[in-house]
Formats: sequence, C-alpha cells, structure tokens
Amino acid sequence: MDTIVDDTETGIARRIRLERDARNWSLAELAEKSGVAKASISKIERGEMSASAGILARLATAFDLTLAGLLLRAEGEKPRLSRAADQPVWRDPATGYIRKQIFSRSDHPLEVVRVELPPRQSASFPTSSYAHTRHVVWVQSGKLTLIEAGVRNVLSAGDSLGFGPPSEVTYANESEKPCTYIVTLARS
Repeated sequence: MDTIVDDTETGIARRIRLERDARNWSLAELAEKSGVAKASISKIERGEMSASAGILARLATAFDLTLAGLLLRAEGEKPRLSRAADQPVWRDPATGYIRKQIFSRSDHPLEVVRVELPPRQSASFPTSSYAHTRHVVWVQSGKLTLIEAGVRNVLSAGDSLGFGPPSEVTYANESEKPCTYIVTLARS
C-alpha cells in the first residue's frame, strides 16, 4: 500500500481546532456534541494523541461532516482528477487499518474510500456517522463481517452490501488474512 503522509496527524489536529473555533465552541461543547472526552479532544488538538477512526467519525459528525470530509479539509481540497500517487492515505492508530481516499471533493456528492483491515481487527462507527449519507461496501479480497443494527453479514471477495437506515456499524476482519474493501458513499 502507499506511504502514509506524516503531516496528516498534524493537519487533523489543526483542522479539528479550526472547525471548533469557527463554531465558537469550547472543548466542553465539542465533547458534549461528539461524545468524545474533553481531555481526549484537547490531546488530539495539541498533537499529543492520535485519534482512532471511531473518534474522528464522532468529531466529524459533531461538525456535520463525514469522516472523509474532515480528512479532506485537513489535507486541503484536491483537483477533480485524483491520481493514484496523490490519494491521501491514513492509518488508524487503534486498529492499524489503512484508509486510502480514492475520491472526495466538497463539491461532489460521492466519496470513494479503499480500506485494508488487518487480521483480527474491527472498527465501529456510531449511528450519527450515517445520518446524512448512504453507503455501499464492496469487498475486494478476504472476508469482511459487517454488523449493522445488530444484523451480522459476512461478505467475501466480490460481495457488496448497501446499508439500510442509519445505525451503528462494525467492520470486522475475523480471519487470519487482511481484508480489502471499497466504501462508496453519497451525501444526502
């Protein structure tokens, strides 16, 4: 997979602070709106802690953004043509999953993300992450277990699943091999 840009964490920290400041929110207000501890937000903003995908999704939702939207703002707007070498890559510090932003622009309703989920790892996202988006997951290799609203689906290479109404979702790789999948989402 591609090299992960070291500046991403710094950009994320700066972006979270900018988004909070733009709304004139205190750390306590963002903590209340996101469900993320005030101390954690403070450490993230100071670059003392790397946020997991779940935490970033909660913060993004509080700002009325998708996770990709928050990361896009942290990295800066990209041109319409998304060259493979220029697609931003981010590693979740909690699970080691690697997320490559294939396509995302603030002026386009679709986003495409490629994720490599290591063996025996999972990532959960709150219902609020899916409130204003529709998602389709397409497995490229390995097996992916998706638990959506308590319903468990096991997808193999080539399988896809369109999500239902917003609910908590867990992506899990219960196997001994990496799983790679594409997430396509449309903002509503």
